[in-house]
Amino acid sequence: MSEIEEEIQEEKNQMSFLDHLEELRWHLMRSVIAVMVFAVAAFVFYDFIFNVLILAPKNPDFFTNRMFTLLSEYTGIEALKINTKPFQVININMAGQFATHISVSLVVGLIASFPYIFYEFWSFLKPALYDNEKKHARGSIFYTTFLFALGVLFGYYVITPLSVHFLGSYSVSEQVMNQINLKSYISSITSIVLAAGVIFELPVLIFFLSKIGLVSPEFLKTYRKHSVVLILVLSAIITPPDIFSQVLVCLPLMLLYEIGIKISKKVQKKQQEAFE
Repeated sequence: MSEIEEEIQEEKNQMSFLDHLEELRWHLMRSVIAVMVFAVAAFVFYDFIFNVLILAPKNPDFFTNRMFTLLSEYTGIEALKINTKPFQVININMAGQFATHISVSLVVGLIASFPYIFYEFWSFLKPALYDNEKKHARGSIFYTTFLFALGVLFGYYVITPLSVHFLGSYSVSEQVMNQINLKSYISSITSIVLAAGVIFELPVLIFFLSKIGLVSPEFLKTYRKHSVVLILVLSAIITPPDIFSQVLVCLPLMLLYEIGIKISKKVQKKQQEAFE
């Protein structure tokens, strides 16, 4: 190849790379716009976001709290009752409530727009995939969104009420009164909900790692005991430090790990059939 042809080829490659960067920029811009649209909607409907969603888990009439109360009455175990005495959330900064309003709106916008963000990410990667890879990954948007939503709901309805009850009622002395700061309360709930949503993506992560050959069913089975330890550590991080809460979180995560093994086995089987 002559020097002129090499320069032309290099220019084409450079243009192709710049085109890809431009396309990526538009995908990112549309994702940011989607987040902002949902964030503005959350900012406008702040009464529903705060009173119906965020502040609800600390109240006795919250769904999970009522279910635990019924379970307590049925079993006779008084300790199962949670959040029977709602605590007051306070604000100690002049601009604290306004800043919290904005930050919560952005978090809600991020969660609500997650399916669209993943769609944009998928649209950017799709042209680079082969037809058979597109076929296998066709349902990835649905499953990723479904698992993320399931994790968010689990974090909100299970982990959050237990965390609020344990941390909000914990006391080292009767002389110390709990007055929970608004920022602390909000950050605890949002971190729990987002962490649960991300962790529930475990089967999707295993699927892609199996596709590129980094994990296999045999690998996942071999390190099953190690995964239990890791799941316990993750449960301890995102839950209050009591055994009951950690067990409630461990069970679905272990189930997701077992589902991941089956997914990896299916991926391996299809890859073997493709080579035959």
